[in-house]
Amino acid sequence: MQFFLLELGKGFTFVACQRRITIANHHYYIDLVFYNRLLKCFVLIDLKTGELDHADIGQMNFYLNYFEENEKINDENDPIGLILCAKKDEIFAKYVLGGLSNKVFASKYKLALPSEKELKIRLRTIPKLIE
Repeated sequence: MQFFLLELGKGFTFVACQRRITIANHHYYIDLVFYNRLLKCFVLIDLKTGELDHADIGQMNFYLNYFEENEKINDENDPIGLILCAKKDEIFAKYVLGGLSNKVFASKYKLALPSEKELKIRLRTIPKLIE
């Protein structure tokens, strides 16, 4: 957990894993909840093993609305939602995330680091990108 927090950046504190929310006698679980002292807001993280789906966005939006109404105090900023998924189609994500008033971000994660050969190829393209 320490390495994960360090990867997130400065100011993050761990709040909960599998944080339960109960609404109308139904239980829902947020995978990871953090608080960022610098941003003064909760950061909710949902982990998905498959491809990003519109239902994932709705679920995160639900969590954010709950936290904004029930967990946030007066001097804090609105919570931020982050969905980490194995696969994300950029065009689909553009349309499904567009227009949301809540701050929801979707990002693709990799299960393994690129090989040495792949890294060398990518490093060669950096000077071209800078130009």
